[in-house]
Amino acid sequence: MLVAGVDSSTQSCKVVLCDADDGVVVSSGSAPHPDGTECDPAAWWDALQAAGDGLLQRAEAVGVAGQQHGMIVLDGDGEVVRPALLWNDLRSAAAAAELIVEAGGPQWWARHTGSVPAASFTVTKLRWLAEHEPDNAARAVAVLLPHDWLTWRLRGGMGERERGQRATPPGGRAGPQELVEMVTDRGDASGTGYFSPAAGTWLPDVLTTAVGHSMLLPRIAHPAEVVGHTAWGAAVSAGTGDNMGAALGLGLQPGDVVVSIGTSGTAFAVSSTPAADPSGAVCGFADATGRFLPLVCTVNAGLVMSAIAALLGTDLAGLDALALKAQPGAQGITLLPYLDGERTPNRPEATGVLDGLTTHNARPENLARAAIEAVLASLAEAADSLTEHGVTCQRVLLVGGGARSPAVCALAPGIFGAPVLVPEPGEYVALGAARQAAWALSGRAEPPDWPARPAKQYDGPAEPQVRQRHVALRDQTASWPEG
Repeated sequence: MLVAGVDSSTQSCKVVLCDADDGVVVSSGSAPHPDGTECDPAAWWDALQAAGDGLLQRAEAVGVAGQQHGMIVLDGDGEVVRPALLWNDLRSAAAAAELIVEAGGPQWWARHTGSVPAASFTVTKLRWLAEHEPDNAARAVAVLLPHDWLTWRLRGGMGERERGQRATPPGGRAGPQELVEMVTDRGDASGTGYFSPAAGTWLPDVLTTAVGHSMLLPRIAHPAEVVGHTAWGAAVSAGTGDNMGAALGLGLQPGDVVVSIGTSGTAFAVSSTPAADPSGAVCGFADATGRFLPLVCTVNAGLVMSAIAALLGTDLAGLDALALKAQPGAQGITLLPYLDGERTPNRPEATGVLDGLTTHNARPENLARAAIEAVLASLAEAADSLTEHGVTCQRVLLVGGGARSPAVCALAPGIFGAPVLVPEPGEYVALGAARQAAWALSGRAEPPDWPARPAKQYDGPAEPQVRQRHVALRDQTASWPEG
């Protein structure tokens, strides 16, 4: 029996077709998404059709894991009101600050929602919509996350124009209650800012305060629930957020800390208890199994390395080769990698800072090394934040596109000060979505026990001076004017 898992990320859609018993991938496909920080969700649907062509119809069940936080608002006919605002759209930074103050401060948010909202969170985007596009806000009757919308579409949900003409019910136009039921899971819901991970319930008053009126919210499905079926009869699981999908795909256990280097950077772990960090560094998310997923996210990760590679007139392979020629510490050069603003720490208007550059060390290999050290040091600080909230780090699992970099793998143990395991390359978000689909089919209490993927271990001497210089530069620039 085959199951399909979908990873609808910022950059692309990936589909894997797996054996439901052991998770072996029998086929896969991918299709790109448009660039930018907002997107018409129809482009995601088109990419799913392209990536899943010849795959989805072979599956007995389908699960979708999607980029977190994105805001999709629908009108009463199920039409998308405006292009979705994505997690990496930081225009709602001022709205985040407003909402934090209005509710009584970060302690209130941490206690009730598990997280202090930054510009990434859906609740801040709804406030931005109300303030900057009031007509669109007034039209919006429902709000979904990217994976919610794709799950809805797989189950037959669509707007009035796509459904075609239908008889108008007595009393006027169709209302949202007549649309195909919308569902989500507690993992992805926990990144909205209007959900309580500890209680497992929506906080509709928080949403109403943000946007100015009540809105239809998707039903929270159970982790292993079949929430509907596709047109070809495949079961559809609840789906989840991308980080929750990765945790499920990797089969995370207590003591594992995942560091993912992609467009963004994340550090996360599974936990039996909810986190509530009033500093805002740790997001107290839920996972896709009924547990919790404390997570720290940075805006800047892989794109920092791409930008420095371009600056040096090379590609990522060239950046690796240069960095491996340099000594630890890049002969005194330190890069603060906040090239596109930053979420952790919360500096949405920040820019990058290069410190310690002299005529003696101004060499391509030192700048290449400084770029990779910067990304790793930033994520090592993120991982350390988790330990302050009950997470024990026995090993670091390095995943994402950055894990394919020889220089990243070689430098990571020294900067993290711990052994680093790099699982074999794989689409772990999509694998997690497929594992959830297999779980929904099985009807069992626990996800199927898929064998762990092979991993290579990297070791090396600790290089605490790299972290120390990064922290010093971060703290030194904290009071600088941004922009």
